[in-house]
Amino acid sequence: MGYPFIQHIQQLLQSDLPGEKAHRKMLPPGRKLSANFNEMSEVKYSSVLLLLFPHEGRIYTCLTRRNPNMKNHPGQISFPGGRIEEGESPELTAMREAQEEVGISPLDIRLLGMLSQLFIPVSGYTIFPYVGWVDHKPNFVLNEAEAEKLILLPVQEFLQEERIAHTEMDTIRGRLRVPYYPYEGEIIWGATAMILAEFFEILKEGSLTLQ
Repeated sequence: MGYPFIQHIQQLLQSDLPGEKAHRKMLPPGRKLSANFNEMSEVKYSSVLLLLFPHEGRIYTCLTRRNPNMKNHPGQISFPGGRIEEGESPELTAMREAQEEVGISPLDIRLLGMLSQLFIPVSGYTIFPYVGWVDHKPNFVLNEAEAEKLILLPVQEFLQEERIAHTEMDTIRGRLRVPYYPYEGEIIWGATAMILAEFFEILKEGSLTLQ
């Protein structure tokens, strides 16, 4: 079975991206969208992978709930990803981390392009979000040292209906009312929600239904 929309997504990722306009829809209050490098002792970079795959007639992406013992963003919902190591390209980092966290072979992944970079002031990281495709549901193997749960998110459901809710969250900046995407009892907020918001916006602007 072919998936002609994959080439369309690849083309859309090479055109002008909505970036900040989409990110602001899911931006927590008081959060900056750019770094003040005069205030930072170190510039840090990470990559994440928004992986698309088909399953039972629908297109999914995979998220994880981070291990509550992780140093950065413990217990939060995130894409597979991590810090870019010295001498490593952002693309390689995204695929390496996907293999380490959820067991996806880089040989199976077709990279389609990159979404807009995103700065996270809480951890001081700039994120490079990559979009990838696997033409079958991967045999996921969860690395429980880094993630305690695998979440398979059906992309079409969020294209058909914009499910943005708000809730109170305890953060290192205090208790905040934040926007989030609800899914099966999970609260998808912060950087993960902002990356998803841009991807959904790109698909909508390109009139893609993923059929």
